[in-house]
Amino acid sequence: MRKIAFLLVLMVATSSVYAQKINWLSLEEALKAQEKNPKKIMMDVYTNWCGPCKYLDKTTFQNEDLANFVNEHYYAVKFNAEGDDAFTYKGQPYANPDYNPSASGRNSVHEFASAMGITAYPTIVFLDETGNFLVPIKGYQNANQLELYLKLFYQDAYKEVNTKELWEKFQQDFKPEFKVAQQ
Repeated sequence: MRKIAFLLVLMVATSSVYAQKINWLSLEEALKAQEKNPKKIMMDVYTNWCGPCKYLDKTTFQNEDLANFVNEHYYAVKFNAEGDDAFTYKGQPYANPDYNPSASGRNSVHEFASAMGITAYPTIVFLDETGNFLVPIKGYQNANQLELYLKLFYQDAYKEVNTKELWEKFQQDFKPEFKVAQQ
């Protein structure tokens, strides 16, 4: 009986340690996956020195409801806006030719971040099912704030929410469902 009780305690204790995590991909991997199973892309554009980016990873992206929703309905991409990845997007090559591998803080901005018009970190970028750019959402978002955008794009509501008044109504009517821990 003690062994069973111990195993139950161990299972409960480890279940929170192994909570659902977001399955992060590179942009190339996500675009390739879209060819077989079209889904929108949620891209976390970050830098290594960005405090709010690290906080987003530590809090929002650790939310189990959010991770489950993203994994089911999106391809999640991590993109370092000052990194040295080289790739082709929509037939155009992108790189960071001024990247300095010995830089300890800020680095040069990647050509792809510039092409998307990224001017703040973190920024969450949404792409449609064929990899076309939809919109950047600048700044830190908690789980319920990001939930609004995840559902707006997943449900294609963004196609109908095309005025300031409709956007305000959408936000007002939105009822967050993700459970969040009290801070």
